Amino acid sequence: MLKHIKNLLKDNLIIIAILITISIAILSLIKIDKQVIQINHLDKFKHAFAYFVLCFTWMLALKKTKTDKKLIVFVCFIYGIVIEYLQVKLTTYRFGEILDVVANTTGILIACLIYFRYFKKN
Repeated sequence: MLKHIKNLLKDNLIIIAILITISIAILSLIKIDKQVIQINHLDKFKHAFAYFVLCFTWMLALKKTKTDKKLIVFVCFIYGIVIEYLQVKLTTYRFGEILDVVANTTGILIACLIYFRYFKKN
């Protein structure tokens, strides 16, 4: 069963990466009600996690191609900046923050560290 799931994921990683990219855009631009429990800077951890998943998934999806991993990292970074810019320009209920870009970048860098540490050898 586990092997079947692994093959299914491997064969559909590009689609999964595209869906994650679209999901991040949607979640970043929709209005979300305030949380009942407020935890300081929790949103920064959410940003870091989201961009970790985004970058890591794209690196795995394009692992067998000749796509330079630095290009993937750069595109994920620019994508995060564009999303922050769109929050300012397209919404009245969201704010673009430099700390969000820092959190996004942190997630991207963690994805790079893990990818190059554990998956580059294969």
